[in-house]
Amino acid sequence: MVDSPGRITLWGIEVFMAAADERSISAAARRLGASPSTVSQQLTNLETAVGATLLQRNARPVRLTRAGEIMHRRAQTILNEAAQARAELAMSDLAMLTRFRLGMIEDFEADVTPQLLTHMATELKSCQFLLETGASHTLHDLLDARALDVIVAAELGGEADWVEVHPLLREGFIVAAPKGMIDPAKDVLRQLKREPLVQYTQRHYMGRLVTSHLARQNISVLHRFELDSYHAILAMVGQGSGWTILTPLALMRARRFADQIDVMPLPFEPLSRTISLTARKGLLQDMPAKVAATLKPILQTSIVTPAIARHPFLESLIKVL
Repeated sequence: MVDSPGRITLWGIEVFMAAADERSISAAARRLGASPSTVSQQLTNLETAVGATLLQRNARPVRLTRAGEIMHRRAQTILNEAAQARAELAMSDLAMLTRFRLGMIEDFEADVTPQLLTHMATELKSCQFLLETGASHTLHDLLDARALDVIVAAELGGEADWVEVHPLLREGFIVAAPKGMIDPAKDVLRQLKREPLVQYTQRHYMGRLVTSHLARQNISVLHRFELDSYHAILAMVGQGSGWTILTPLALMRARRFADQIDVMPLPFEPLSRTISLTARKGLLQDMPAKVAATLKPILQTSIVTPAIARHPFLESLIKVL
């Protein structure tokens, strides 16, 4: 059925909330997987239905009007109830679940995510799967904005009380250096300090985590490169442009460079991160726990076992929880 002006629809409310949260029509369209013209039309229909202007769309960024602020508070309650209703209906019979929005960190896109989706598709035959791949902080923001149902990402610390968290994997950070650059019989840290650090971007949580850890250890290193791609980082390391600090997951993603680098433990205080499955508490009942249970053996066979086989010292640094 085509939405009619004068009628309040759930889709119209979702569009309004996306535009209000993103403060941009184009950004709301990207989040919803719709066109900007569709978003604008839905907003016009909703404003016609409620008889008030809700957004100052000509402003940059888009701003809520006074009526929009009132609608925003009520709309959140409506979406919460709709999400709860969908969850209860789906959980009464899992086969009734028609849409599952999953966010996965980029580290899992090649080895883990296809296996998980294939497994879920065999159980949820009528379900449409929507996948968002991205950095951990981005996925947490999308879960907070109700644009995703479940995410698999690094824990950022200070999780809100509205989430349920299922830890999956803990991994310690490691050093990757050009083949033969470091003599392990000598002072490793001193040797590393002579070479530039090829750093993971501080725009992402992992880059900030490494930078903060170095600062806490009062370790000063040469900074020349800051990149947002594991492949680019390890390509530069393999070419002798410097060394880097990353995780076993990153190493496994860019394993094509394995013959060009040496991998070793951090020559200072250990640093680790935890990858967890996170969802809104109570909305999907036991489904997040089931997805986490499905993921763990996949992580073991696809990530942990091959990583340890290639670098035995990783046995103490990477573990399925």
